[in-house]
Amino acid sequence: MKIFSFHLFFVLLVALSVVCGDALAADNKIGFVNAVRVLEAAPQADVARKKLEKEFAPRDRELVAAQKALKGLEDRIVKDGAIMSETERSRLERNIINKRRELKRDQDEFREDVNFRRNEEFGKIQRDIVEAIRKVGKSEKYDLILGEGVIHYSKAVDITDKVINRLKK
Repeated sequence: MKIFSFHLFFVLLVALSVVCGDALAADNKIGFVNAVRVLEAAPQADVARKKLEKEFAPRDRELVAAQKALKGLEDRIVKDGAIMSETERSRLERNIINKRRELKRDQDEFREDVNFRRNEEFGKIQRDIVEAIRKVGKSEKYDLILGEGVIHYSKAVDITDKVINRLKK
């Protein structure tokens, strides 16, 4: 009997929310922001990308040069390996192995550093985006602004362009 009462209560609650929900929703102003589009269109994101490229370009050039040097050693052993002395060939093989390890370590460190700095820069931009959304929400009196996890929205509630314009100011 208790289970039946609970189910009846639940059904009544859902029915009541459907009947009253339309009346309540009419008084609320709801907006949606496509955060991915905002991040792509934000001028701050372009500035951050260029800053990161400039910051990491020298190390990237060094890694490319190290890859070319390693490739040169590998080509040399393929080309001249048969005519080299055993000692010379062995020394070159060890050198290649060491250069590969060093290059891999340098590439891993480079990737970690780039990712760390990218997260740092884009974390700042995300805070700016959230602040811009709040300002649009307050200035235009939105009751609710949704973002990630929205399955469907109409253009009538999409305020993404307003947020992008706020970020451009």
